[in-house]
Amino acid sequence: MSRRTPKLPSWLPVDPYILALIGTVALAALLPASGPAATVASGASTGAVALLFFLYGARLSTREAMEGLRHWRLHVTVLVCTFVVFPLLGLAAKGLVPFVLTPELHNGLLFLCLVPSTIQSSIAFTSIARGNVPAAICAGSFSSVAGIVVTPLLAAGLLGNSGGGFSADSLLKIVLQLLVPFMAGQFLRRWVGGFLTRNKRVLGYVDRGSILLVVYSAFSEGMVRGVWHQVSAAGLGALLAVEAVLLAAMLGVTWYGAKRLGFDRGDRIAIQFAGSKKSLASGLPMASVLFGAQASLAVLPLMLFHQMQLIVCAVIARRRARDPLPAPETRPARHDVGRGGTARAAR
Repeated sequence: MSRRTPKLPSWLPVDPYILALIGTVALAALLPASGPAATVASGASTGAVALLFFLYGARLSTREAMEGLRHWRLHVTVLVCTFVVFPLLGLAAKGLVPFVLTPELHNGLLFLCLVPSTIQSSIAFTSIARGNVPAAICAGSFSSVAGIVVTPLLAAGLLGNSGGGFSADSLLKIVLQLLVPFMAGQFLRRWVGGFLTRNKRVLGYVDRGSILLVVYSAFSEGMVRGVWHQVSAAGLGALLAVEAVLLAAMLGVTWYGAKRLGFDRGDRIAIQFAGSKKSLASGLPMASVLFGAQASLAVLPLMLFHQMQLIVCAVIARRRARDPLPAPETRPARHDVGRGGTARAAR
């Protein structure tokens, strides 16, 4: 595997893409889509969500995913952190309502806890920290695929009607807008996979542009319906404090829990970065389907958490990169992941 470290954006206080998201929110606040324009924006947003998940399906290599199953203990650990430990902490935060968090912000925080893990930033941070990159690739991919089914089901069970009126119709929308395009992408991968690989950079702009469109549509609808009048400056400050505690708790659980389970240093790094982070790219489209008119308020905790996790994990990754590595002869090999196949995917 190539030892070249993926380059993250320079150490910026704010991720440039977060700036684009903030700008999109500001645009929706100043010029919200209403009337016929809102109908057009909603339709475009629905199409953008379907396109996103088609591209997710078309990019995921089934062969690489199957090779990654050899490291099943690590992947199960990440999935448990993502879809069990995180939701339990989100449910525990219910005790902060209404003294610290409003019911609406808690619903958004709980939804954040149900979203799958990231892929790109988990891989980049794992590589910077000199961890098990192939494991991070597979763990992030498995989490994203599982999240297409698990996140809506958990939202139905834990959020219920508070999640924007979650119902059988909402579940049908999830299937049609998320699962069907994803499966179509997997089916057509053999014909379109090469094209997607050759045009990865251009399609990255399509990804991000689609998400910005989803954000604009959701926040426009929230402005028209007066959703933002429910949030105060004090409420935002309290939300940031709660999310800081949540992130610190998950970083500790993933690092020390993996040590107790007997994973080596490289695997612990992959588990920490894949198990403590949440995907903005997956969460925003799901929220637009799950929450409807309340999506703008529901995704606010996720947007704030996303920026926080990038800053904190960038610091941790650079510190881990300075850790002395164990001698090769003493390094455990029992958790190695597909050195022949999956590792090549990280080049």
